[in-house]
Amino acid sequence: MLKVISGKVRDVFEVSENRLVIVTSDRISAFDMVLPKLVEGKGEILSAISLFWFDYTKDIVQNHIISSDLGDMPAFFQSEEYEGRTVLVKKLKMVNFECVVRGYMFGHLWEGYNKDRTFCGEAIAGEYQLAQKLEAPIFTPSTKAQESHDEYVSYKHFEEGAGRELAAKIRDISLSLYSKCYDYALSKGLIIADAKFEFGLDADGELVLADELFTPDSSRFWSLDEYEVGVSPKSFDKQYLRDWLENNKLGGKMQIDNVPDEVLKKTAGKYEECLKKLTERGN
Repeated sequence: MLKVISGKVRDVFEVSENRLVIVTSDRISAFDMVLPKLVEGKGEILSAISLFWFDYTKDIVQNHIISSDLGDMPAFFQSEEYEGRTVLVKKLKMVNFECVVRGYMFGHLWEGYNKDRTFCGEAIAGEYQLAQKLEAPIFTPSTKAQESHDEYVSYKHFEEGAGRELAAKIRDISLSLYSKCYDYALSKGLIIADAKFEFGLDADGELVLADELFTPDSSRFWSLDEYEVGVSPKSFDKQYLRDWLENNKLGGKMQIDNVPDEVLKKTAGKYEECLKKLTERGN
């Protein structure tokens, strides 16, 4: 057994030639920096949400999950510290792009719209306000950077990197995933404003959905009851933490090492609320 990745949130272990174990920690990152303090229970919440969505979308595309039962994993993982945050998955050849679907005018899309009305090399038609729903969801791929920021790219660039046929398949599946899960979340009082997907190819060359799915770390969730066009909506993710860091700089520097426990506790509460709304159960 070999730890092959220690990411901002997840640790990945190779346990056989074609299987990995992924452990979702309670670490939290903001602005590409990992905080020294943990958000208690965050890993279990993210795992529970991902497993829910992977099961809900298996009719659209196969996913990498083999098991979430520790009994199916090497003895090393069969202890309480790994319970609820650990999955056994297929080892894949990953497609080296992040696949983002956006349904609302927000974030980087809003920035591009205000700058020159383009994003990912495409013109943005229509008149929009902040947080307004788009006429139709759009697919906006980005590169996967190991150390620097991801870079949004044109569909043509994505097509050249992934191949025309695979690129079209990924785009169509991404839009289908967003559409189905958007409708479900809306029925639970949540708006999915955007979502990030990652894909890989298995040993047979088949496309497989991987990583995490529709979690507060990979998607933007808003409260339907409090949603208002033109206003930055209430979100169920780490935006509260980001806002604290932005608003409490010292000498122009973010206080990553000095985030109060109360801020982290409130951030954990937002993740927990998202889980409860989606699955009607808590952590």
